[in-house]
Amino acid sequence: MAAEKIYYGTGRRKTSTARVFLKPGKGLITINGLTFEDYLKRIQSKFLAQRALNAVTGKKFDVNVTVKGGGETGQSGAISLGIARALTAYDETLRKALKDLGLLKRDPREVERKKYGLRGARRRGQYSKR
Repeated sequence: MAAEKIYYGTGRRKTSTARVFLKPGKGLITINGLTFEDYLKRIQSKFLAQRALNAVTGKKFDVNVTVKGGGETGQSGAISLGIARALTAYDETLRKALKDLGLLKRDPREVERKKYGLRGARRRGQYSKR
């Protein structure tokens, strides 16, 4: 019996990086060794991470994700992009549908660095007239 082919995609968002391994299966999603429901707590994060899979409901895939860095929002965005890229590796014809939904675009927004002499990235100290 031939080994099943595994499709790979990398997703990034803010400071998070997700490595996504996709193979045809029963629809199980594991993130860092935990089930999908146990790892992501917020409903919004669960929806965001599954968007790419829900866009192409024709087949079931087992998804294994290794994600590092950032918080829940960044990680769910990185997982979404990784799944979308892995799906295009699986079938190039899905690319147009995923692109139309905006799932193949990396969100470039990151936290602005703190500048010296300021309280934060842009916040200054309070002005004193006297």
